[in-house]
Amino acid sequence: MKQYDAKHIINIAMAGHSGAGKTSVAEAMLYLSKASDRLGKIADGNTQLDFDPEEIRRQVSIVTAVAPVEWKNTKINIIDTPGLFDFEGGVYEGYRAAESAVIVVSAKDGINVGTEKAVKAADKEGLTKIFFVNGVCDEDARFYRVLEDLKATFGPSVCPIIVPHIENGQANTYINLLEYKAYTYDKKGNASPTPIIPEMGDRFEGLREAIKEAVAETSEELMDKFFMEEEFTPEEIITGVSQGVKDGSICPVFCGDAASTYGIEQFLSTLTWLAPSAEAKGGETGVDVNGEPVDVEVNDKAATAAIIFKTVADPFVGKLSYFKVVSGKVSTDSPLINMRTGNQERISKVMTVRGKKQEDASAVTAGDIGAIPKLTSANTGDTLCSPTRKVILEGIDYPAPSFSMAMYPKKKGEEDKVAQGLARLVEEDPTIKYINDPETKELVVSGMGEQHLDVVVSKLKAKFNVDVELKQPKVAYRETIRGKSDVEGKHKKQSGGSGQYGDVWIKFEPCDSDGLEFEIAVVGGSVPKQFFPAVEKGLRDSIKSGPLAGYPVVGVKATLYDGKYHPVDSNEMAFKTAAQLAFKAGIPQAKPALLEPVGSLKATVPDANMGDIMGEVNKRRGRVLGMNAGEGGMQIVEAEVPMAEMADFSIFMRQCTQGRGTFSFAFERYEDAPAQVAQKVIEAAKADE
Repeated sequence: MKQYDAKHIINIAMAGHSGAGKTSVAEAMLYLSKASDRLGKIADGNTQLDFDPEEIRRQVSIVTAVAPVEWKNTKINIIDTPGLFDFEGGVYEGYRAAESAVIVVSAKDGINVGTEKAVKAADKEGLTKIFFVNGVCDEDARFYRVLEDLKATFGPSVCPIIVPHIENGQANTYINLLEYKAYTYDKKGNASPTPIIPEMGDRFEGLREAIKEAVAETSEELMDKFFMEEEFTPEEIITGVSQGVKDGSICPVFCGDAASTYGIEQFLSTLTWLAPSAEAKGGETGVDVNGEPVDVEVNDKAATAAIIFKTVADPFVGKLSYFKVVSGKVSTDSPLINMRTGNQERISKVMTVRGKKQEDASAVTAGDIGAIPKLTSANTGDTLCSPTRKVILEGIDYPAPSFSMAMYPKKKGEEDKVAQGLARLVEEDPTIKYINDPETKELVVSGMGEQHLDVVVSKLKAKFNVDVELKQPKVAYRETIRGKSDVEGKHKKQSGGSGQYGDVWIKFEPCDSDGLEFEIAVVGGSVPKQFFPAVEKGLRDSIKSGPLAGYPVVGVKATLYDGKYHPVDSNEMAFKTAAQLAFKAGIPQAKPALLEPVGSLKATVPDANMGDIMGEVNKRRGRVLGMNAGEGGMQIVEAEVPMAEMADFSIFMRQCTQGRGTFSFAFERYEDAPAQVAQKVIEAAKADE
């Protein structure tokens, strides 16, 4: 593929609800532009963009894929992103490299939550929004209802450009409202101009009116003309639409059918002049080493600045870093600094990528997308720049994982193998997090949902040959005391020669300490000073495991006030053991209690779901603390809930709000566990023993 300048490069991210047809539309674009010699089909597992084995097996996109096409002297970099919420991190990656979001909507199913989220994320990133209604040839398609829903949901900026003429349930003719032309398709997908636009009655005038309404929003002059009911000239309409799309005030609507390729070539042709080029919209504001803002313009003659927006970590091929060049160019002879590490990256090869196919390139210039193999220290979100102008570009703000499970290898001794595999997968997908919990001794893996972690398990097996299983994470309970006790701990051992002797009297009582508060009240030297540290050490070792269920003990004050020693047989070990015996006898007498961790929940949900969420919080033994109005008709519910009740809350949240709701949950404090809860925990601990 030849090199294009930024003026002739368009970067689009395909987004939308799962199943709307994002990958199918992209495959049709590849096929018609002759970037592919066949029309890839998801059901056949032969698409260029869903090439990951997990994607082929599941028949759904789970990672971001890139494929460039050439059309009318323009290079269009297609970035296909996943639609499933479990893999929405891929949307953030795709949006980071694009200037425009093509939001694919099903002509049958219409607007879904994924549509709304794609639009919201595009607004946040400042991307141009373009709608493509797919599957118009489906017998259950309802294009005009979907168009009305788009306008009702997203406002008058929604502007139809290509619409179908449906006759006898067939959508074989497509009308370009800007050109005043109609195109009829044959069974092979070939389009022929139709000299006369089919009769559509009042609908046609309504569509033209929608365009005028959208164009009027682009300038005060045109708005005045619209209110005066003066006709717009064809030039005013085309210029107004073009300007409005580029500045974001107009969201054009296209339509077609990816399976039959109807309408796809019109979409490609219109994109070449309607969508903003990388030169027009690809510039960014970064910061220099002092944190001062720096304008980075799209100019291939300027100092190089590029952002890594995706990483593939393969145990056999190695690391592959996908990048977008904002300014300058990336080649093997241009030294680049990784601004996160401060080190120079060795670039052995530069490539362009189409799906899984890679092609060597002499350079990748400003506005374009490429890949570099084997950048071992580079991660997604890193800036690569010229040493002559050090600048940091904005990284990727991934959503926080919300679903956690404990991961166990099926074979003993493979813990390190699991950790190494996870570390590589995190390089690919930063929405995966994992920690080794020091309290529960579990490897806890967090992701965006059940399917996400299911894919993690599959990839560990396929890529790193390690079998794992997922279990509900253990809860880190605590134990404490609610009463007082006064006990003796005596250790006496005599077996010939020097023996061991230590005798202590200790009072145990509750306190506000996070662990143990140790106090000395010995008088008269009944316990020599040199043994005080040994007593404290014995007690601190003992609080690691309480008498009820073996959890750490907190909130205990221990006062050493008396004891005895032997001039020959007493030593540090004897007094440490005596203290442990006192603890073992005294804590059960001091009304031990089980404490459970309680977390702070902040759930952002649609107003209609607020009652459901509050009811669920109560069902999970939580307390609602308050409600606040959020943005866009959302409500924020604040509550405190025991952490033991929150394991599957993300599943409930997604089902209840259809994916619209989000939440954060963090540890707050420990509270007394109710008697029935404590009993179950204690019984489970005894069963484990």
